[in-house]
Amino acid sequence: MYPNKEQTKKLEFALDTCRQAYNMMLGELNNQIIIDRNMIQAMLPDLKICEPRFREVYSKTLQYECYKLFSNLSALKVLKGNHKKVGRLRFKGKGWFKTINYNQSGFSLENNKLHLSKIGNIKIKVHRDVNGNIKQIQIKKGIDRWYAIIITDEKKQIFCGNRIIGIDLGINNYLVDSKGNKTENPKILEQNLSKLKHLNKELSRKKKGSNNRKKARKRLSKLHLKITNQRTDFLHKITTNLVKECKTIVMEDLNIKQMSQQKYFNAKNRVDASWGKFTQLLNFKAESAGCQIVKVNPRNTSKTCSQCGRIQDMPLYKRTYECAECGFVIDRDYNSAINILNKLAGQELSGVEKSTSVPLEQVGSMKQEALSLEVG
Repeated sequence: MYPNKEQTKKLEFALDTCRQAYNMMLGELNNQIIIDRNMIQAMLPDLKICEPRFREVYSKTLQYECYKLFSNLSALKVLKGNHKKVGRLRFKGKGWFKTINYNQSGFSLENNKLHLSKIGNIKIKVHRDVNGNIKQIQIKKGIDRWYAIIITDEKKQIFCGNRIIGIDLGINNYLVDSKGNKTENPKILEQNLSKLKHLNKELSRKKKGSNNRKKARKRLSKLHLKITNQRTDFLHKITTNLVKECKTIVMEDLNIKQMSQQKYFNAKNRVDASWGKFTQLLNFKAESAGCQIVKVNPRNTSKTCSQCGRIQDMPLYKRTYECAECGFVIDRDYNSAINILNKLAGQELSGVEKSTSVPLEQVGSMKQEALSLEVG
């Protein structure tokens, strides 16, 4: 969105007023012995009488804050039910509140102009066609820009393919499948690391509370946003292609958090790889397309020969699997992907010619067994 100065002021005012309404309703919630949602929502008319500023914001946006509050409360309840350690809902500080929601009414979109009630007609660049009826518009404040997220009732269908593959996640090769196809890891953090270090050093040298420090912090935030966007774009593309090509995808059931906490196992590159987000996006898209995601035990997938089934030690520095039993030679990650698929089938499906060795391509992914955390 491209609001003018007056519209920007109104957006900032609406954002801060919604934040205050959320905090007041949270304060009332904390004071209740028995939670009464209707009583909390009934606060809004009283706030408009006592505080004139609440009358200057569209009523639906304030009502949505009550919905948001109880949605957050439900999310905490689910986490507690899953035996996660959670605290209480927190009050929102000025820099921690980013969105205004126009639900059902108070908006219209025509001729590259977005009309928002109590704010006006804002210039907007719509980067793709809006299909279906608009049900909700979420206004989001970025680092130095405003965005509109448009939610419609269109039902988009993705169709899955026919392939059945096993996939092995790594670092240099982000993904290797049981057909031998490899996807290189862009290593986005590594690409931006020198600039990130420079901006962090620049920020640390600025006087706290000064305008120069605010400018330095904004430059650093923009770079972090760029890294996040690049990583998300890569993950969306790779997961969409997998779902479009496959009807069954077999992968390891990795404990990513545990792996990242181990010493000497390249935790920085693992976190940069975002295997957790990759899995989340893949599951979401597969469910929509009717594609099946199967997770198998990752134990010994790198140590087992996909040809004869013999298990041997495979330190991380060994990127080639050379079987001492049958003499089979294969890339380590390719071997793992075949074993992952074999675990689904319950039988040896080597996926390569048994009479010949697979042409070897040396790679350097720092992949480690999730459950076998020994080196050597």
